[in-house]
Amino acid sequence: MSEVEELASKNIKNFLQLEKQVVLIDVRTEEEWNNIGMPDGEVLNVPTYFLSYQLGEHRILNENFEQEFLDLQIDKSKKILCICRSGARSLHAAEIFSNHGYTAINISDGFEGSSVINEPGWKKIGLPCK
Repeated sequence: MSEVEELASKNIKNFLQLEKQVVLIDVRTEEEWNNIGMPDGEVLNVPTYFLSYQLGEHRILNENFEQEFLDLQIDKSKKILCICRSGARSLHAAEIFSNHGYTAINISDGFEGSSVINEPGWKKIGLPCK
């Protein structure tokens, strides 16, 4: 497995000032998107994709995740920001993307924040949501 860079939500705006070739992939479940909200990367000029690493309320591993990602045909010159609820699932996803030759960066505190690293997350710091 390749090393994946980590980036806290509070540093995303600075990161995007330096990096222009970026996409965002939210790997949470459809239930999370519908009930908790979704990052609106488009407001930050970041194309955003929604691709579940796990499916349903019981969070069964999406066996088609890797192929669904490849089907997106994202240009390898773009860096991929990965986000989930608190940074764990997106780290696994980022490792998968890295193994396919992409530069993947895990949003370490996720959409809702992480008590493990004591960071508030995308939503709580006021990054765009829908």
